[in-house]
Amino acid sequence: MASRLPEGSDKARASGRARLSRRSLVAGTSAAGVLVGAASAAQAGGVPDIVWPKVKRPAELGRIVDWSAAELSVAIRRQEVTCVEVMTAYLDRIDDVNPAVNAIVQLRPRAELLAEAAEKDRLLRNGTYQGWMHGFPHAVKDQWNVKGMTTSVGFFGQPGVPVAPATTDALLVERIRKAGAIFIGKTNLPELGLGSHTYNKVYGTTGNAYDPTKSAGGSSGGAAVAVALRMLPVADGSDFFGSLRNPPGWNNVLGLRPSFGRIPELGGEQFVQQGGATGPIARDARDLSLLLSTMAGYDPRVPLAMEEDPKRFKTVRRTSLKGVKVAWMADLGGYLPTEPEVLAVTGAAVDRMRALGAKVDKVDKLNQYGSFSNADLWPTWLVFRHWLSGNLNFPIYNNPAWKPYLKPETLFEVEGMLHGIDGSGPITAQQAWNGSVKRTALYQGFRELFEHYDYVLLPTAQVMPFDNVDAQGNEVHWPKEINGVAMSTYHRWMEVTAIGTLLGAPTLAMPAGFGATGLPIGLQVIGRNHDDAGVIEFAAAWERETRLVEKHLPPLIKS
Repeated sequence: MASRLPEGSDKARASGRARLSRRSLVAGTSAAGVLVGAASAAQAGGVPDIVWPKVKRPAELGRIVDWSAAELSVAIRRQEVTCVEVMTAYLDRIDDVNPAVNAIVQLRPRAELLAEAAEKDRLLRNGTYQGWMHGFPHAVKDQWNVKGMTTSVGFFGQPGVPVAPATTDALLVERIRKAGAIFIGKTNLPELGLGSHTYNKVYGTTGNAYDPTKSAGGSSGGAAVAVALRMLPVADGSDFFGSLRNPPGWNNVLGLRPSFGRIPELGGEQFVQQGGATGPIARDARDLSLLLSTMAGYDPRVPLAMEEDPKRFKTVRRTSLKGVKVAWMADLGGYLPTEPEVLAVTGAAVDRMRALGAKVDKVDKLNQYGSFSNADLWPTWLVFRHWLSGNLNFPIYNNPAWKPYLKPETLFEVEGMLHGIDGSGPITAQQAWNGSVKRTALYQGFRELFEHYDYVLLPTAQVMPFDNVDAQGNEVHWPKEINGVAMSTYHRWMEVTAIGTLLGAPTLAMPAGFGATGLPIGLQVIGRNHDDAGVIEFAAAWERETRLVEKHLPPLIKS
C-alpha cells in the first residue's frame, strides 16, 4: 500500500522534512525533538509517513482513553486535545479501575505528571514535536530501569531487600522517551519475571481485566491488563516462556514476542542468553506495529541485534485471510493436556478462519516435518530453561542476604541448573550442547513446514484464567493439574509456548474469543524466521473480520 503524509500536510512541507539519523528513525525522533510549525504539529518532520486515522475532539474528555494509540497520536499532534487533558483522562481511568486489578505500580504523583504534560504542551506551542508518542502516558514493565524510579523486578524493595532508584534509563526506555512519552509508573510482574501468573511480595497480585479474581497471566500481566482496561495506550513487555502471549490471550489484547535480536537489550551476557525477548502490547495491530518500530533497531553494543531498519514496521500492509495457508497444532494430538474450553474457543476461531477463506490443516505432530518429535519438547525445554534462567538468577540465589526471600519458582530454576533435572546432577556442557542440537532440529523442521504453510497456530495457554485464591482462601500460584494430568513443574501448563521461544521466530498473540465463563483466550501465530511484519499483517486481517477487542469491553469499563 502506498503511504501518504498525515492528514493536513502537503507535499511542499513534506519536501522540507528534516533529515533524521538512523538512531533517530529507530527512536521516532531526534534527541532534541523535531521542529515543526507552531500552527500545525500535524505537519511534523518526525511523524511516521503512514496513513493516520481521522479524529475529532470528544465532547466528553474521559473518552480520550478509548482512542487507539494511533488516534491519540493524531489528536495530540493536531492539538485536538492537550497533553494535560490526555494525562488527566488516563489518570482518572487509573484511579477508577487500578485498585481493582493492581496492574500499575509506583504511580507517580498526579501533580508531577500534569506538570510534565504541560511542558509537552508548551513544546508543541513553541514548534517542537518529539515523536508519535509525544505526551503519551507510559508505564514500563518493572524490570526496566527508568531514571529516578526503582526497579523491583517483583523482588527488590520488600523488607530485607532494599533497592535504590535507577540512575539511567534502559535502552527501550531511552527510545520510548525520545518518542515523546511521559513515564507515569511501572507495570506489575511476578518475582524476577518467573511464572505466568503475576504475583510478588513487593506489590501483590494483579487481577484479570475481565474478572479481577482470576489470574492476569504473566510475566507481562500488569502490562496486558493496563492496556485492556485503557489505563495505557500501549505497553512494553518481555517474554521467555509465553510472557507476551499468555497475558494478552487472557486479557483480549495483542502481544508480540519478536524475532530474537529485533529489540536489543543492554547489560549482562550477550551471546548465550537467547531465551528472553522484549516486545509490544496493544489493542490493535497498527498500534502494535508502531510501538515495535520505536522499540526495535540495531545497537552496536548488542552483537546479535538485527540491523534491519525498523521503519518498515510503521505501517501494516492490508491483507486478507483468503488463501492464507495455516497449520493448526491445537494440543498436538493430545500431547499437551489442555482444558476443553480452551480447545473449544480456539477451535471455533480457526473454523471461522476457514469460513473466511483460509486454508487450514491440522498438524498433530512436530515431527510431521523434520525429526523433532512431541516427546522431545519438554526435555529439550527443561535443559534450555534451567541453563539460562538458572544462570541469570544465580547471583541472587548465591547472596545469603537475599536467598531466604526467593519464591519456589526461582529456587526451582537455579537448583535445577545446579543439581540437575530430577536430581540427576548438575547440567553439563554436553547436555546444553545436545539441547541446542535438538533445538536446531526443531528449527529445521519448521523451516520445512513453512514451505507448505504461511503460519502456525496454537492456543496462548493450556488453561483458561484460573482463580487467584482457592476456596480455602489460599493463594493459587499455578495450576497443579489439567484434566486430571498432574503438572510436574510450576510452568508445565505453559508448555504450548515453548515452541515459539525455542524457534526464536516471531510469535504473536491475538484474541481468539470468549469461553462460557465470559473469559478470553488467545491464539499464538508463529511466522517464518524474521517475518515479524507477516504475523502482524495476519493479526490485522483477523481483527478486521472479528473486532473482538472493540466488541468485548471488560466489565470494569463497560459503563
